[in-house]
Amino acid sequence: MLGGLLSASPAVAVGMIVVTTAVIWVGSGWLESSAEQLSAHYGLPPVIQGSIVVAVGSSFPELASVVVTARAGVFDMGVGGIVGSAIFNILVIPAVAGLAATGNLETNRELVYKEAQFYMIAVAALLITFALGVIYIPAPDTPPLSGQVTRPLAIIPLLLYGLYLFIQWQDVSEYTGAVELSDAIGRQWATLAGGLLLILVGVEQLVAAVEFLTHAFGIPEFLAGVTVIAAVTSLPDTLVSVRAAREGRGLTSLGNVLGSNTFDLLVAIPIGVLLIGTVSINFAVAVPMFGVLTLATVLLFGFLRTDLSLTTPEAYALLAAYGLFVVWVLAETIGVINLVAAT
Repeated sequence: MLGGLLSASPAVAVGMIVVTTAVIWVGSGWLESSAEQLSAHYGLPPVIQGSIVVAVGSSFPELASVVVTARAGVFDMGVGGIVGSAIFNILVIPAVAGLAATGNLETNRELVYKEAQFYMIAVAALLITFALGVIYIPAPDTPPLSGQVTRPLAIIPLLLYGLYLFIQWQDVSEYTGAVELSDAIGRQWATLAGGLLLILVGVEQLVAAVEFLTHAFGIPEFLAGVTVIAAVTSLPDTLVSVRAAREGRGLTSLGNVLGSNTFDLLVAIPIGVLLIGTVSINFAVAVPMFGVLTLATVLLFGFLRTDLSLTTPEAYALLAAYGLFVVWVLAETIGVINLVAAT
């Protein structure tokens, strides 16, 4: 931690997690604010702002966590962070945003039938990519149902995200909204760069602290990623969606959630694979988590499709579902339940 300047201990590691959370929070605030200003400057429609510009900006902590864990040799922690963040985003962020909004959190058919359904395709595509690795490139000297994801396989989800960008580009080309000019456009680009730098530094130290705790207490790297890494890197998405909901911009709020998850699954994890070249995937660990993610997605989609809004009771139901997920992860960690294989 901090290049060896701090002595390693559980107390220091916990303190580093608190500090890095604050650093990531500040950097994400800079990044998201500048991203919103830039998208307004270039006249992007609200759904595109939420699902691409703001979503990619608020997803940068997850992308950074994958890159850092890949370089540190703990890629399972990065994948766990992505999957855990996706579950957090689907269950907690819409619920908190819905409770923060005045009245119900409104949506529309475009978001439900395009953003939500494309996101569900993204979940299936990544799971299929992992399955191809297990079937055709089994990892040697590893537990059963383990395989390797290589650079060619990583191209599959990236191509799907390319299709997603093409669809969004078509929507932008048909948008006739007025362009809002800003006199401080250069400052916004500088703020965006500063936010990226803060996030990179914060995530690198966060991963080091969490990695120390996993070794100190024998916590599986994947489960550490699903809990600690996922919660910290999801804070920016929470901030963006809650602020948008309070301002009555339900489309941007929900578009950010779905767009962030789509980016995390189709871009962040493949980029980690491209950096390393080959990563091992334990399908026995991945499948239960993807099963939870699928159930969470179906639950949110059903709520959003009902009258095209998220009500207060539905928001509490999403929070209750996430509470059950946390209890399950804790039970797995202490060995009460063994549905997820240790990595």
